[in-house]
Amino acid sequence: MLIGYMRVSSSDERQSVALQRDALLAAGVDERHLHQDRASGARDDRPGLKACLGELREGDVLVV
Repeated sequence: MLIGYMRVSSSDERQSVALQRDALLAAGVDERHLHQDRASGARDDRPGLKACLGELREGDVLVV
């Protein structure tokens, strides 16, 4: 199964979750398996990443 993760820095308005989402969907990730965070990469508290990693099972592919 393909699992997708996207992150946008809250300080960079030029980044777009929509563009990342479109790319993940085009790569074949099912919408039900998309996870996202809107936070600085320096922060450790990323609930979307934690949920994404928690969903991964042996044989799955993480698409970022």
